[in-house]
Formats: sequence, C-alpha cells, structure tokens
Amino acid sequence: MTSDNAIDSKIQVVLIDDDPHLRQALSQTLDLAGLKVLALADAQGLSARIERDWPGVVVSDIRMPGIDGLQLLEQLHARDSELPVLLITGHGDVPLAVQAMRAGAYDFLEKPFASDALLDSVRRGLAVRRLVLDNRSLRMALSDRQQLSTRLVGQSGSMARLREQIGALAGTRADVLILGETGAGKEVVARALHDLSSRRSGPFVAINAGALAESVVESELFGHEPGAFTGAQKRRIGKFEFANGGTLFLDEIESMSMDVQVKLLRLLQERVVERLGGNQQIRLDIRVIAATKEDLRQAADQGRFRADLYYRLNVASLRIPPLRERGEDVLMLFQYYADAAAERHGVLANELSAAQRALLLRHSWPGNVRELQNAAERFALGLELALDNSEPGPVEMTRTVAGGLSEQVEHFERALIAAEMSRSHTSVRSLAEALGIPRKTLHDKLRKHGLSFGGGEEPE
Repeated sequence: MTSDNAIDSKIQVVLIDDDPHLRQALSQTLDLAGLKVLALADAQGLSARIERDWPGVVVSDIRMPGIDGLQLLEQLHARDSELPVLLITGHGDVPLAVQAMRAGAYDFLEKPFASDALLDSVRRGLAVRRLVLDNRSLRMALSDRQQLSTRLVGQSGSMARLREQIGALAGTRADVLILGETGAGKEVVARALHDLSSRRSGPFVAINAGALAESVVESELFGHEPGAFTGAQKRRIGKFEFANGGTLFLDEIESMSMDVQVKLLRLLQERVVERLGGNQQIRLDIRVIAATKEDLRQAADQGRFRADLYYRLNVASLRIPPLRERGEDVLMLFQYYADAAAERHGVLANELSAAQRALLLRHSWPGNVRELQNAAERFALGLELALDNSEPGPVEMTRTVAGGLSEQVEHFERALIAAEMSRSHTSVRSLAEALGIPRKTLHDKLRKHGLSFGGGEEPE
C-alpha cells in the first residue's frame, strides 16, 4: 500500500545533493526542461518513501554526510532493483562510480558536466523506467487473467465478460456490489477483486450479515467500547476497523436493518467509523464489497432497503450468472471439481458416461456452483450421481420437457449427442462408436438436430 509520506507519482526526478548552490542549479535545469523535480539536501529516509513502482529516476551525489550515494543505491535497489539511479561524482570518485555501476547504478556524471549531459542521462533513465513498468504491468495483467481463469472456470460468454469486468475493477478504489443467487460464487468474486488489487497484502475480512443476530450486528461491524451496553466489559474492534488497509466483504447486505444501513451509508461516504459507546472517529482506508441475492432496487421501492444506500452501492456492480445460464460450463466445472476431489481423497478419477453428462446439462442447478461441487465430490467418491429434484435415467429426465412423448424423446436425444460431442471427439467415427450407432445414422441425427463439429464440418 502507498505510504502517506510516499513520493508523489507525478515527480519524475528526485535530486539529492548537500551543496545548496549545485542543488538549486541542477533543479532549475531539470525544471526548465519540463521535468517535475523534488530536490533534497540529504537522503535520510528516502528509500522508505519511494514505492516499488514509482515511475521516476533518482539523481544523487556520491559524497554526502549521513547516507552517501552508494548506501542510497543499495537501499533503493533492495526495494526495487530496476530503479534507475544516476550518481554525481567528483574527479577523485571515478573509480568509486565505476564500482557503483557494477553494483547496478544506471549512470554517473563527473563534475563539472554540461546541462545537456544531465538531461540526456535523465531522459534515457526515464525511458528505461517506463519500459520496465510497462513490462511489469503486462506480466501482472497476464498473471491476473491466469488467476481468474483458474478461479472462475468456464468458457461461456457470460463468464468471459465477468472476468473482464473483474479485471477492469480490481485495480480501482471503487466499492463494488455483487449480484448473484445463493451458491453462485459471490465470495470467490470478492476474493478475486481483493487479490488482484493493490490491497492484496492487506486483510480480506468476510462477514455474512444474514448470519448475525440483530442484537450483535452493530457491535460486530462497528465495534464497541467498555460499558457500551450490558455485558460489554472490554473494547471490541469491529470488522470494518479490522479490515483497515484491506477489503471488507459484506454478504447478504439485504438482511441489514434500516438503522445499520444508515451507519453503513455514512461509513461509505466519509470513510470513518465510530465504535458503539465511543466518541472517537476512526479514519479508515478500506474497500467495501457488498453482495446480495435480492433485487435491491425492488427492495428499495418496497421500503425494505434504503434507496440512497442502493444508489451509493450500485455505482460499480457485477452480476454472477446462475449455473443454468452457463451452458456446457457445467460439464467443465463438474470435471474440474471431480478431479480435484479425487486427488484430495486419493482415489482414481471417474469418467462421466454420456447419460450422466446429459443429466448434468438437463439439471436446473438451484444451488448453483455450491450444489455442483457437492455432486462432483460424491461422484469422485463413487457414489450415485443423483441430483436434487432429479432421478437418473432418460425417462425421468424428459418429464420436465414440454410437449408429447416424441418431443421429449427428441429433446433428450439431442442433449445426449451434444453431451458426448463435448468430450473432444475429433471425428464422426469416434462419436458414433461412443454412442453405439452407425455413422450414417449419426449423420442423419446431427442434421436433424442442427449439430455439427467446430467450423460446421463433420470430419470422418
């Protein structure tokens, strides 16, 4: 996180020299060239003020009281080995400067030097610094995408959009409202937002407002002082204060009382918290991620949720698609969790049959990913794949399909073929063998149901 005393990212050059006349002359040279300069008489405490990704360069004299240029170089490179440090030397310090170059200094200038030499070295250092930070940013973006693909498994368009939205919001300071049904993965999304943000080294505090008794919710969230109420014998730090410097995830926000909603709105607007029974306002540096399974706009219209809090939260929102809208992500997720469970329990991974795959695709998944995880765990343990409100077997599976028997049979047939096709078959021959039907029959059924391999072709 950024220190309050950190060097401003708009500063391009930090100049350190204990000679006030030289310091002023060099500072003016850089300033006239359009560079933003911070001029200092000594290097005391400087290394702690320069963040790792600060986008500038440091110019320092070697001979200085206290911390000299070589010591400063060592301190700065301990934080960021790629930070350009330019050293200014007297004639007798050239061997020392060569030693510093071998230790990682970007350049050195021997006194007296022309203004153009200083400007040229600084500009080259800034160009190198931009390239380093761009490469870091690209590596971080690639790492973030890989993390999201691992955490939020799925190739459906809705999941791809969700990953893009998380990537766009994670690095901002905006509070976020997550919308999603029970079991859809709201805490997974909240954790991803935290871990991909600059707050990743700070705490991630998750609390379910719906699981808290009304009598303790304010104490849990805001904390209390001794004597604030009967039984409050000592100070308690609330969840908001505990999350200072990091992220607080507040699930089932729709269950909060109106009184607590008022306090939450104030906290979001002013970023201060006041413990119950106390008078001290504690300033917070936190990001709040709220989650709900309800339509908060509708709840606000019905008077069950504060409209001003809804509009304050709804600035940046993410909708997690329910599993029933994610198509064949179901099969990918199921196999992912089944394989993980098999490894965890030390058993061989099982393969889904075509009928089982069709069953998974037909199920409505009211419990979403949480329900699927449990089903995958049972499957990995060799237990029967029986889903809630579902019976295994083609006859039972078709009961929920509208229409007569022929329509139900056709619907199941298409689902069965589509499920088998998703198993990475590369030819009609292997698909026909898996289904146990002749290739000509399979060709006819593919045309009948509008199914084809990738690119619309049907390879032999």
